[in-house]
Amino acid sequence: MTEPEIVEDFYGVYLLYNINPKFKGRTYIGYTRDPNRRIMQHNRGSWAGGAHRTSNRGPWKMVMIVHGFPNNISALRFEWAWQNPNKTTRLQHLDLKKIPRKESEFQFKLRVLSEMLGVGPWCRLPLVIRWLENDYFEEFPSDKAPPDHMITCHGPIKSKNLKRTKQINTIPTIECLICSGYLKDTEKLCCTNPNCDLVAHICCLAEMFLSPGEYIPISGRCPFCNVKLKWGDLIRTMRGCSQVITDDDGGDKEVDDELDENVICTQDKGFVDNPSWFLDCNEDL
Repeated sequence: MTEPEIVEDFYGVYLLYNINPKFKGRTYIGYTRDPNRRIMQHNRGSWAGGAHRTSNRGPWKMVMIVHGFPNNISALRFEWAWQNPNKTTRLQHLDLKKIPRKESEFQFKLRVLSEMLGVGPWCRLPLVIRWLENDYFEEFPSDKAPPDHMITCHGPIKSKNLKRTKQINTIPTIECLICSGYLKDTEKLCCTNPNCDLVAHICCLAEMFLSPGEYIPISGRCPFCNVKLKWGDLIRTMRGCSQVITDDDGGDKEVDDELDENVICTQDKGFVDNPSWFLDCNEDL
């Protein structure tokens, strides 16, 4: 049996498939920080923490999960849009009001996912599309393949979520290795290479990674060790970022992904001039 891959700071949006003959083919989309616990809750019923819409309709299989979100807000907004493709403004260019006769509910949900991965803000995130059940695997159409920086993989997963500790205000003593200014914990980025000593302001590193016409970086090379870094991974692992919504699974939780529509890559808000805005809104990047 394949050993599960362990992922730290896990935020995932999953797709369930019903194998009960009475409800076979039905699907459910949800958010979780612990996929193994979550599928057990769904199959046990709402009394065990499962969603009302899946209770007493199992068994269910968690066939795939998308993870790599920087925080729970970002994942919950992705969940809401995937559940409501006809309501999100990011898919208004498509006619997704109902499932065509030629498609099953499962195929429709995969088509919606392929469209979501190609539009902002999700197309800029270092997402992983993980198939947990190979029997249900389907390739995305070649013209709707995920961006090159996203990974498609197979196999089980195990989440390892670190508990956040409350930040205590202290006098900064660490220097940014790019501008030599002092660093606070809430604005510090470190290279993901464990052998690299880089620590820098979020705005200093972003300015090095930005390409012409961009307001939020996608990736860049560490100025010290030359390792290629994904911006979303750097933000996700920042220890200073606070959680705005509880980390508990929300089976029927809905978060309106239109709330901050005006803060996404707007031309009147320069990222480098206002790094605190990025910290407050990185869930939409």
